[in-house]
Formats: sequence, C-alpha cells, structure tokens
Amino acid sequence: MTVTGPGERPFDAVLCDLDNVIRFYDLTLLTALEREAGLAEGTTTRVAYTPETDLPLLLGLIGKEEWVEAVALELGRLGDLGEPVAEPRARELATALAEAPSRADAVVVALLRRIREHMPLVLVTNAPLWVESDLESLGLTGLAHHVVSSARVGVAKPDPAIYEIAAARAGTDAERCLFVDDRTENVEAAVALGMTGVHYRGPEDLRRVWDSAAVGRPSRSPATESATSRCASRSASPTATDARTSS
Repeated sequence: MTVTGPGERPFDAVLCDLDNVIRFYDLTLLTALEREAGLAEGTTTRVAYTPETDLPLLLGLIGKEEWVEAVALELGRLGDLGEPVAEPRARELATALAEAPSRADAVVVALLRRIREHMPLVLVTNAPLWVESDLESLGLTGLAHHVVSSARVGVAKPDPAIYEIAAARAGTDAERCLFVDDRTENVEAAVALGMTGVHYRGPEDLRRVWDSAAVGRPSRSPATESATSRCASRSASPTATDARTSS
C-alpha cells in the first residue's frame, strides 16, 4: 500500500475508483478468442484502451456499438501489435471485450459500506454512459452517496476537474478527501490537489487506512514519505483512460 498526502490528518470523505478496486472483469472468453486468432493475450485491450479509441466512450460522446466499431476498425490495422484482424473476427473480439462479465469484490464492498456509515462516499470513475445500469446489475446501486462518472460530467481522470466535482458532491474541501485508485497517475493528480491518496493494490490497503483513520492517524511509513516526494516533484501523466484490465 502507498498512502500519500500533504500531511498527517484525518479525512472527511472517501472518493473511490470503481474498476480494479471494486469491479473486476472476466476476460476468459476474449483471451480464448485472441488465442484462436493468433494474437497475443491482451492485444484487444491494448487497442481498445488507447485514448483515441477509448476517450470518446469515457466522455459520453459515443455508445457501446460505436465503440465496438472503433475497436474492430483498429484491430483491422494492428501494425506493430500483430497481423491485422479481418472481419468478422475483429468484431467478435471487440464484442467479447464490450460484453465481458464482471464481479464485485465482496470484501471491498463490505469495507466501503462501513465507510459509508461514517462519512460521504463518492465513486469517481472513468466510465461510459451505462455505468449506473452496471452498478445495478452488480447490486451496488446504493453503495455510494454519489457516483461521478466521466461520461456524465464530460471530463476524465486524471483531469483535476473531475476530482473537484467529486469533492463538491461529497460536500467537503479537496484537502479533506481520501482518494483511492489503482492507477498511479490518477492518485498523483488527486494528491496534487491536496487530497490524501491511496494507490490501491488490494483490500488490505483500504482496510489499513480506514482502521488508522478511525483513531485520527492516517498511516504513513518511509514508503509513504518517498511517494509523497515523488508526487510533489513530477507532474501527473496526461492519459485519461480508466482501463478495465489495468485500472
């Protein structure tokens, strides 16, 4: 776990990422299809989650079918990633990604429900327009007090604006927010605004920081100090992709 922030202090709200913190995708079918097509595992996601292909979806500018078309088109001209994939295989791969089943981490959900009892909880996610129906299908509609989705607000992490929107929804200043995300650049952007950041790797990260906050002492360590220095000395990456297989 890495907890980073501009000082030891309690927080008044938790802002939490969705994908690869709460929700995880099962790409078994996609991997099998890639193998059949002679592609390296992960080729489809690498194509799909480039900003040029993914960002219009995450900003609500296109829907699922248009995204599938865009991914299939890019698979048809792979270049350095492998041999171009012809239709209908390219569409089959893109559809398998778009329709991949997902699950919620029960341990994380339970921890977040505990947090919600004590302070505002806001989900902050780079997600398409149908994220609300996804949450409903996972039984997570009431998990957070608010959901700030990039497709709904028109801006995506790590743009500072989406963090400011989330803090406003939580009803507190950025400096009083704890931000949890699996992508380093997203955490660094939050820290740059004065938030306390948790680079998420597993449920223990969330449990540890919550347990320490319960007594008013957010946990810090030598690794924390090092991460804080790094966040202060370098700017966040400009990518805006909340990749479902790596974010």
